Amino acid sequence: QVQLLESGGGLVQAGGSLRLSCAASGLTFAEYRLGWYRQAPGKEREFVAGIFESDGGSTFYADSAKGRFTISRDNAKNTAYLQMSSLKPEDTAVYYCNAVTRAASSEYWGQGTQVTVSS
Repeated sequence: QVQLLESGGGLVQAGGSLRLSCAASGLTFAEYRLGWYRQAPGKEREFVAGIFESDGGSTFYADSAKGRFTISRDNAKNTAYLQMSSLKPEDTAVYYCNAVTRAASSEYWGQGTQVTVSS
């Protein structure tokens, strides 16, 4: 059974930092492209950051995340990370981890972790 388990969310003041983790099990982690998405109340889920399959793989970011967030992965630990800094109240959302194969033949989502940024 595939499971993606996010952790590291919480309440932080504007300007602060958080590191989210996504621990995966039940899949061949290195074969999956990983992404972080978020959904704020009343809004659609949106892409935040992604990283290709290999350790140190190419990364890509939403404009809102560029320069503030860093996505990384450790294939040996089956874990992906999202380091967030200079957080803003508009970053408040539930953050979800996503894993998808290159051919999009398999895709999984975590249950989400809440990030709240106070002003």
